[in-house]
Amino acid sequence: MGYLLGVLVLLPLWGCSSSSQVEPPKVTQPQPTSLVLATPLQVSYQSELALARLGQMLGEMELTPEQRAELFYERAVVFDRVGLRSLARLDFNRALREKPDFAEAYNFIGVYLVQQQNYDEAYEAFDSALELAPDYDYAYLNRGIALYYGNRPSLSISDMKRFYEAQPEDPYRALWFYLAERKLDESTAMSHLRDHLNKHGDDAWNWDLVRLYTGQINATQLMGSVVKGVKDNRELAERLCETYFYLGKFELFKGNRKEAISYFKLALANNVYDFIEHRYALLELELMARKSPPPGSQTQSEQSGKPAAL
Repeated sequence: MGYLLGVLVLLPLWGCSSSSQVEPPKVTQPQPTSLVLATPLQVSYQSELALARLGQMLGEMELTPEQRAELFYERAVVFDRVGLRSLARLDFNRALREKPDFAEAYNFIGVYLVQQQNYDEAYEAFDSALELAPDYDYAYLNRGIALYYGNRPSLSISDMKRFYEAQPEDPYRALWFYLAERKLDESTAMSHLRDHLNKHGDDAWNWDLVRLYTGQINATQLMGSVVKGVKDNRELAERLCETYFYLGKFELFKGNRKEAISYFKLALANNVYDFIEHRYALLELELMARKSPPPGSQTQSEQSGKPAAL
């Protein structure tokens, strides 16, 4: 699964599996030119109910600052999960006012600052989280991502290496370590990625994301792996959010700008707001918009006649 920023939520409504009854999606092995799509995720009844209950508790109960901080944080996480990020950020800040040593809230604030490309303040937020919780794995990941997008690759590699070594059997950790290393030395990064795959890779579908990057499979084979064993629409949407993000990065590295844009848009289309792949697909599109080629120029795909993904 994609990362949920390492949050620990107290209410029994937070997780990857949907508690609503959804018919298993009817999916088939994709053909070379086909795309796999899921129904975009919708706000669940459980999330709406949680927001109502948390608001009632905050408005009517006598609470200690610690309790208010926890409730603000819980509500912020739910706001974030349903895509209401301005309201989420407001509640994370409220949690910090009530509890200035709230590491998880600093972590979330840092992520929002990265998405706004406010890197210096993001570094400070992650530094605060790690000062308060030195073993907070996901703060290392998120600071590493901030440093990656902030063009500080050496520092990014250090954080990604620590994050990877804490759980080397996780293919997503191997991929982010690769992305960070690639900014400095593409050959070394690929050599390490192949080593990680050889040592820890197994038959789980998400290791095929790594196999795509190492050239062992192609995109069509990857999409065939994605749909295997899918139980419901939520699981399919989550897998596709992850897959299309990493396909976008893969095509971007090859210089296929139009394909990359299409894949990043597909990652967003699933509404899996709490996955980092959703968050940074949007950032990737914003960064690419800044680097748009001048009118009349041709991308590599247009020059070769290769069709875009959409």
